[in-house]
Order: sequence, then structure tokens, then C-alpha cells
Amino acid sequence: MRPDFDTQEHHDHEHDDHEHFDPRGRGPRGRRRWQGPPEGMGGAGMGFGPPWRRGGRGRARKGDVRAALLTLLAESPKHGYEMIQQIEERSSGVWRPSPGAVYPALALLEDQGLVRSVEDGGKKRFELTDAGREAAAELGERKPWDEVTQGMDPAQFKLRDGIKPIAMAAVQVMEAGTPAQQEQAAAVLAETRRKLYAILAEEPVEG
Repeated sequence: MRPDFDTQEHHDHEHDDHEHFDPRGRGPRGRRRWQGPPEGMGGAGMGFGPPWRRGGRGRARKGDVRAALLTLLAESPKHGYEMIQQIEERSSGVWRPSPGAVYPALALLEDQGLVRSVEDGGKKRFELTDAGREAAAELGERKPWDEVTQGMDPAQFKLRDGIKPIAMAAVQVMEAGTPAQQEQAAAVLAETRRKLYAILAEEPVEG
């Protein structure tokens, strides 16, 4: 049984245009509306997970660790951690299998005679055997990381790429800024949060 990367379930929160909400959460034509942030999660310390990991619209699929390892090793021998990094990079950060998924999968491939490991500077480097190259060839043009991101909106990646730099800038102000600068930064973040929720509250333009 090969380990898979599981995405977490995500439920969208939807909003009504009026102060009084339909308890069924329905808008015109039966479309569900965003109802604002969950209770207790509207403050600066609200917890959230990235939509590209949690699911919801355009949710990520399960990743095939075995196929990903065979595909990467068909290109060149690699260390386990290097393969984890490459899977994350090629899936645009959507899929990063844990060492607890990758190394048992490599051990199983080794038991099956598809992979062998060699010592390389105190680390194990993995490479395909002849049987492993045949198994990789059977995958054809299949790219497991593309299957994980299939159907996901590119706008999600763009939004994700914008979050980290903002968080890093906020941490720098927190660590190096004066109290006045920190107060100013907190106000900017609060206003940004309000504007983001206002975007969700808008009536979507139907294409």
C-alpha cells in the first residue's frame, strides 16, 4: 500500500447582501453566498490554511508518491529530500509529500527491485534499476504533480505567491519597527483584511 498525500477538507464561507441572512445560505438562483468569517476567526490571530492545500473550489487531488518517485529517478539519481523538494517545486507548492510518505515508498520500491540506494557523502542516493526504468517508462507522459494541480485556477497560485512576502514584511516590522511603526502596520493589515472580505461579499460576475 503506497502512501498518498491527503488534502484537507475546506468549506467556503459565503455572504448575503443584507444584514439578515437566509438560514439556508441561498442567494438568487439557489447559489450559496459567503456569510462572513467564521465566529471567533475574524481577528488578527484568525487561523486559516491555504486553499491550495485545504480543498474547496479547485481542490488539490491526492498525489501518487510512487509514480512521482519513479518519474524523478528516471531523470537522474536523487536523494530523498531532493525528491520532496522537486515534487513541491513542480506542483507550484501544492503538493509536498512528507518524509513519512516518501522514504517508506522508496523502501518498498527497493524491495520490489525497482530502485537501489548507494552511499553518497553519508547520505543515501537512489537510482532506478533496469526493472525500475521499465516501470517508469510504463507511466508514459504522465506527470503526477500535474494530476495534483489539474483543474486548479491559476489565480490561486498568484494569490498564494502574494501572501508570503506580506507576512515576511509584517514580521520584519514587528521585529525591527518602532512602536509607532508597528501600530501603523497593524492598521494596514486590519484594513487589508476588511478589503479582502469585502471582495468575497461582492456579487460575482457570471461569465
